[in-house]
Amino acid sequence: MKVDIHQQTFHFRQPAGTSRGIYTERTSWLVTVTDGGKTGRGECAPLPDLSCDALPPHIYKEVLEKFCRQLEQTGQIDTEAMRPYPSMLFGLETALLSLRNGPRLFDTPFSRGEEGIPINGLVWMGTYDEMLGRIEEKLQAGYGCVKLKVGAIGFDHELDLVSRIRRRFSPREVELRLDANGGFQPEEALYRLELLSQYAIHSIEQPIKARQWAAMASLCREAPLPIALDEELIGVNDPDAKRQMLRIVKPAYIVLKPSLHGGMAGCREWIAIAREEGIGSWITSALESNIGLNAIAQFCSHVYGARITFPQGLGTGQLFTDNIPMPLEIHGDQLWLRTLDIDH
Repeated sequence: MKVDIHQQTFHFRQPAGTSRGIYTERTSWLVTVTDGGKTGRGECAPLPDLSCDALPPHIYKEVLEKFCRQLEQTGQIDTEAMRPYPSMLFGLETALLSLRNGPRLFDTPFSRGEEGIPINGLVWMGTYDEMLGRIEEKLQAGYGCVKLKVGAIGFDHELDLVSRIRRRFSPREVELRLDANGGFQPEEALYRLELLSQYAIHSIEQPIKARQWAAMASLCREAPLPIALDEELIGVNDPDAKRQMLRIVKPAYIVLKPSLHGGMAGCREWIAIAREEGIGSWITSALESNIGLNAIAQFCSHVYGARITFPQGLGTGQLFTDNIPMPLEIHGDQLWLRTLDIDH
C-alpha cells in the first residue's frame, strides 16, 4: 500500500461570507491510496480558525504524512490516535473506503442512483440586496428548505429578509433555517430569538459563540425556537465528553460535519449519543471539494438509511470555479449521484 498527498487550492465563484469572515479560496490536501491495481481518494480539508486541527500548513502536512505512513505500514487507520485530527481522519477514511469498495463507498439507494437526498438551499451572507437576490434564486429553483447565514449585516436587515420570505411563503411551503455562526452576543440572543420566532423558524444554529455552556443551555431552555449546535461540537472528541455536553446544553439538534466533528467514526458516535438523549441531527458539508462532498453524501445515506425526508446541508458542489468533477447533480431540491459515470 502506498499513500500520496497533494495540496490543492480551490477558488470560490463568489465570496462565501459568514459571521467569522469571508472565504475566497479553500485549501485541501488530497490523499491517494494505491494497493496493487486499486486506487482510492480522500480529501483532508481543515477550515482555518475553526477546525481543531487547523494547523499551519507545513505542520499539518507533517502530521498528515505521519498518519499516512502508519496506514502504509498497517493497512489500517488508528482511529483513536486520530480523534484530535478530524479532517485528516475523514480524508483517510474516505480514501480507504474508496480503495476497498470503489466509487460506491456504501451500498445505499442514493449510492446506486435510485434515490436523491433532500437538501437545503444555502444563502451566504452579503449585502442586503445580495442576500435578497440569493434568496429569490433559491426559491425559484424550487427549494423547500432555505438556510440563511445571519449575524453580520445588521439584525434589523436580517429580520426584514426573514419577514419578506414569510410574507410570500407559508411554513408549509418553505422551511426556514438560520445559522448565526456564533454571531449573537449572549445578552442579546434571547431577545433576537424571540423576534425571529414569530416567523416560524425551523431552527437556528449556534446563536452564540462556542464554549459558553451555561449561556447556551439557558438559551436552549428559554428560547421560543429550536437551537442546533455546530461549532460547539468542535474539539469535543471523547465519547464521555460528548454525552456530558449534550446532557448539559440539551439542544434540539446537532449539525454534523465529518471534517470538523470526528470524521465518519466521530459522527457515528455523535448520532448514537444524540439519539440516546432525544436530540435530532443532520449532516452538512464543510466547504470541501466534490471529493469530500461525495463521501459525505454517501455517508449520510448510509447512517440515516433509505428515503431521507429531512433536508441535509449538501448543496455546496457548485461553490468553486475549479472543482473536481464528480457525478453529483442537483435536481430541484435533491442531490443525486449519477451511477452511469461511477460504474463505467
